Amino acid sequence: MARSTQGPDGAEPEASVPLPGAARGGPVSHAIFRLARLHRMYAGQLLRRIGLHPGQELVMMHLWELGAQRQADLVRLMDSDAATMTRTVRRLEQAGFVRRRPSPTDRRASLIEPTVASHALRRQVEQVWAQLEDISTEGLGEEESAAALRIMERLERNVARAVARSAEAGEEDAGEEDAGEED
Repeated sequence: MARSTQGPDGAEPEASVPLPGAARGGPVSHAIFRLARLHRMYAGQLLRRIGLHPGQELVMMHLWELGAQRQADLVRLMDSDAATMTRTVRRLEQAGFVRRRPSPTDRRASLIEPTVASHALRRQVEQVWAQLEDISTEGLGEEESAAALRIMERLERNVARAVARSAEAGEEDAGEEDAGEED
């Protein structure tokens, strides 16, 4: 199923956002930003057709794979925050894709579980992700796709380490501020 990605003049379309002068020191970061924005935009278009918003399909994937989960566990799995996960679960519940039930081991907690209706959605989500993969890797061979994945995983590890170091430094700074208040 070959598709043309050429413009009306026969040329390949250029990047949608030119590199601003202030971003010259970070062309890779700018490219990541542009790609992530476009990928999320296209994913949103595809997911809306099946009644989901970006990110909701990832929650559903974890629930289908792992079964019922506490909301706090979903926050950890998704590297999210509690407020975002609360909104996401509420919307999925309103759509009929998840339901809450009391935890048998912790009366304070409830478990979020996929509904029977959501299982029909699974195949559609898998198709959306396959389509996103096809679009994202169009024109790449297997070796190029594998290399791109390795590079993106390395970039993710680099940024994850920086986030962890920054969080640790922030905790240390907060501790120093607290210690200074005692004087």
